Amino acid sequence: MDDLLARAATCTRCSLSLTRQRVVIGSGPLSARVALIGEAPGKSEDEGGEPFIGRSGRLLFELVADELGLSREQCYVTNVVKCRPPANRTPTRAEVATCRPWLEEQLDQLRAVAVITLGNTATRAVLVTNEPIGAMRGRSFPLGATTVVPTLHPAAALRGGPSVVAMMREDLAVVRTLLDAP
Repeated sequence: MDDLLARAATCTRCSLSLTRQRVVIGSGPLSARVALIGEAPGKSEDEGGEPFIGRSGRLLFELVADELGLSREQCYVTNVVKCRPPANRTPTRAEVATCRPWLEEQLDQLRAVAVITLGNTATRAVLVTNEPIGAMRGRSFPLGATTVVPTLHPAAALRGGPSVVAMMREDLAVVRTLLDAP
Protein backbone atom coordinates (compact mmCIF):
# COMPACT_ATOMS: atom_id res chain seq x y z
CA MET A 1 0.00 0.00 0.00
CA ASP A 2 2.94 2.35 0.57
CA ASP A 3 3.76 2.20 -3.14
CA LEU A 4 0.15 3.02 -4.00
CA LEU A 5 0.17 5.98 -1.60
CA ALA A 6 3.39 7.35 -3.07
CA ARG A 7 2.16 7.05 -6.66
CA ALA A 8 -1.28 8.48 -5.97
CA ALA A 9 0.06 11.46 -4.02
CA THR A 10 1.34 12.99 -7.25
CA CYS A 11 -1.55 11.93 -9.51
CA THR A 12 -2.50 14.41 -12.24
CA ARG A 13 -4.78 12.11 -14.30
CA CYS A 14 -7.74 14.53 -14.14
CA SER A 15 -8.54 18.17 -13.49
CA LEU A 16 -9.38 17.50 -9.83
CA SER A 17 -5.63 17.50 -9.24
CA LEU A 18 -5.65 21.25 -9.98
CA THR A 19 -8.01 22.15 -7.13
CA ARG A 20 -7.25 19.59 -4.40
CA GLN A 21 -5.10 20.14 -1.34
CA ARG A 22 -4.35 16.44 -0.86
CA VAL A 23 -4.96 13.10 -2.50
CA VAL A 24 -7.06 11.18 0.01
CA ILE A 25 -6.29 7.51 -0.59
CA GLY A 26 -7.65 5.78 2.48
CA SER A 27 -6.92 4.78 6.04
CA GLY A 28 -7.04 1.69 8.19
CA PRO A 29 -5.60 -1.80 8.16
CA LEU A 30 -5.65 -3.81 4.93
CA SER A 31 -6.54 -6.80 7.09
CA ALA A 32 -9.77 -5.13 8.29
CA ARG A 33 -12.87 -7.33 8.12
CA VAL A 34 -14.92 -4.34 6.96
CA ALA A 35 -14.11 -1.75 4.31
CA LEU A 36 -16.21 1.36 3.74
CA ILE A 37 -16.21 3.17 0.41
CA GLY A 38 -17.66 6.62 -0.08
CA GLU A 39 -17.96 9.00 -2.99
CA ALA A 40 -15.15 11.55 -2.74
CA PRO A 41 -13.33 13.62 -0.13
CA GLY A 42 -15.13 16.67 1.23
CA LYS A 43 -13.59 19.87 2.54
CA SER A 44 -12.56 18.37 5.91
CA GLU A 45 -11.03 15.33 4.21
CA ASP A 46 -9.17 17.44 1.64
CA GLU A 47 -7.68 19.46 4.49
CA GLY A 48 -7.03 16.53 6.83
CA GLY A 49 -5.92 13.91 4.31
CA GLU A 50 -8.19 11.10 5.58
CA PRO A 51 -11.64 9.97 4.43
CA PHE A 52 -14.75 10.54 6.55
CA ILE A 53 -13.30 12.82 9.22
CA GLY A 54 -16.10 15.41 9.11
CA ARG A 55 -19.70 15.30 10.35
CA SER A 56 -20.65 12.43 8.01
CA GLY A 57 -17.73 10.39 9.29
CA ARG A 58 -18.66 10.94 12.92
CA LEU A 59 -22.19 9.68 12.26
CA LEU A 60 -20.93 6.79 10.14
CA PHE A 61 -18.56 5.49 12.80
CA GLU A 62 -21.13 5.94 15.54
CA LEU A 63 -23.42 3.62 13.54
CA VAL A 64 -20.58 1.18 12.77
CA ALA A 65 -19.70 1.03 16.47
CA ASP A 66 -23.35 0.55 17.50
CA GLU A 67 -24.27 -2.04 14.87
CA LEU A 68 -20.99 -3.86 14.17
CA GLY A 69 -19.03 -3.30 17.36
CA LEU A 70 -16.10 -1.93 15.36
CA SER A 71 -14.09 1.23 15.79
CA ARG A 72 -12.80 3.35 12.93
CA GLU A 73 -9.33 1.91 13.53
CA GLN A 74 -10.69 -1.59 12.83
CA CYS A 75 -12.08 -0.63 9.40
CA TYR A 76 -10.49 0.30 6.10
CA VAL A 77 -11.99 3.52 4.75
CA THR A 78 -11.66 5.04 1.29
CA ASN A 79 -13.53 6.82 -1.49
CA VAL A 80 -14.12 6.06 -5.15
CA VAL A 81 -12.60 9.40 -6.18
CA LYS A 82 -9.42 10.38 -4.34
CA CYS A 83 -9.54 14.17 -4.80
CA ARG A 84 -12.21 16.64 -3.70
CA PRO A 85 -14.51 17.84 -6.47
CA PRO A 86 -14.99 21.63 -6.37
CA ALA A 87 -17.82 22.73 -4.06
CA ASN A 88 -18.34 19.08 -3.04
CA ARG A 89 -20.19 18.35 -6.27
CA THR A 90 -20.83 14.75 -7.32
CA PRO A 91 -17.85 13.34 -9.24
CA THR A 92 -18.38 13.00 -12.97
CA ARG A 93 -18.38 9.60 -14.65
CA ALA A 94 -15.04 10.54 -16.24
CA GLU A 95 -13.54 11.34 -12.82
CA VAL A 96 -14.81 8.05 -11.40
CA ALA A 97 -13.36 6.17 -14.37
CA THR A 98 -10.04 7.99 -14.06
CA CYS A 99 -9.75 7.06 -10.36
CA ARG A 100 -10.95 3.50 -10.86
CA PRO A 101 -7.44 1.98 -11.11
CA TRP A 102 -6.60 3.36 -7.65
CA LEU A 103 -9.76 1.83 -6.18
CA GLU A 104 -9.15 -1.50 -7.92
CA GLU A 105 -5.63 -1.65 -6.47
CA GLN A 106 -7.03 -1.02 -3.01
CA LEU A 107 -9.75 -3.66 -3.40
CA ASP A 108 -7.14 -6.17 -4.61
CA GLN A 109 -5.09 -5.62 -1.45
CA LEU A 110 -7.96 -5.73 1.04
CA ARG A 111 -9.03 -8.88 2.84
CA ALA A 112 -12.42 -7.59 3.97
CA VAL A 113 -15.33 -9.93 4.62
CA ALA A 114 -17.68 -7.06 3.72
CA VAL A 115 -17.35 -3.90 1.68
CA ILE A 116 -19.95 -1.27 2.54
CA THR A 117 -20.63 1.19 -0.27
CA LEU A 118 -22.04 4.52 0.84
CA GLY A 119 -24.51 6.13 -1.54
CA ASN A 120 -25.17 6.10 -5.28
CA THR A 121 -21.73 7.02 -6.59
CA ALA A 122 -19.81 4.46 -4.54
CA THR A 123 -22.33 1.68 -5.13
CA ARG A 124 -22.51 2.29 -8.86
CA ALA A 125 -18.72 2.44 -9.18
CA VAL A 126 -17.95 -0.67 -7.13
CA LEU A 127 -20.75 -2.85 -8.52
CA VAL A 128 -20.57 -1.37 -12.04
CA THR A 129 -24.29 -0.69 -12.21
CA ASN A 130 -26.68 2.14 -12.99
CA GLU A 131 -29.20 1.06 -10.37
CA PRO A 132 -30.05 3.70 -7.74
CA ILE A 133 -29.08 3.13 -4.11
CA GLY A 134 -32.76 2.74 -3.17
CA ALA A 135 -32.96 -0.39 -5.31
CA MET A 136 -29.64 -1.79 -4.07
CA ARG A 137 -29.56 -1.13 -0.34
CA GLY A 138 -30.35 -3.82 2.21
CA ARG A 139 -29.00 -6.60 0.03
CA SER A 140 -25.59 -8.15 -0.49
CA PHE A 141 -23.67 -8.74 -3.71
CA PRO A 142 -20.66 -11.01 -4.25
CA LEU A 143 -17.49 -9.32 -5.50
CA GLY A 144 -14.56 -11.68 -5.78
CA ALA A 145 -13.71 -13.01 -2.34
CA THR A 146 -15.77 -10.36 -0.55
CA THR A 147 -19.39 -9.25 -0.33
CA VAL A 148 -20.65 -5.74 -1.04
CA VAL A 149 -23.47 -4.27 1.03
CA PRO A 150 -24.76 -0.93 -0.28
CA THR A 151 -26.25 1.62 2.10
CA LEU A 152 -27.13 5.28 2.12
CA HIS A 153 -24.43 7.90 2.50
CA PRO A 154 -24.24 9.33 6.04
CA ALA A 155 -24.63 12.84 4.58
CA ALA A 156 -28.13 11.75 3.50
CA ALA A 157 -28.81 10.73 7.10
CA LEU A 158 -27.64 14.13 8.35
CA ARG A 159 -30.15 15.74 5.99
CA GLY A 160 -32.91 13.11 6.22
CA GLY A 161 -32.93 12.40 9.92
CA PRO A 162 -34.00 9.37 11.92
CA SER A 163 -35.72 7.44 9.11
CA VAL A 164 -32.52 7.45 7.03
CA VAL A 165 -30.44 6.47 10.05
CA ALA A 166 -32.86 3.57 10.63
CA MET A 167 -32.35 2.38 7.04
CA MET A 168 -28.58 2.53 7.49
CA ARG A 169 -28.90 0.47 10.68
CA GLU A 170 -30.93 -2.14 8.75
CA ASP A 171 -28.21 -2.33 6.11
CA LEU A 172 -25.49 -2.68 8.73
CA ALA A 173 -27.47 -5.61 10.16
CA VAL A 174 -26.84 -7.37 6.82
CA VAL A 175 -23.11 -6.76 7.34
CA ARG A 176 -23.38 -8.11 10.89
CA THR A 177 -24.72 -11.42 9.56
CA LEU A 178 -21.73 -11.66 7.20
CA LEU A 179 -19.30 -11.00 10.04
CA ASP A 180 -21.04 -13.52 12.29
CA ALA A 181 -21.03 -16.30 9.67
CA PRO A 182 -18.61 -19.16 10.36
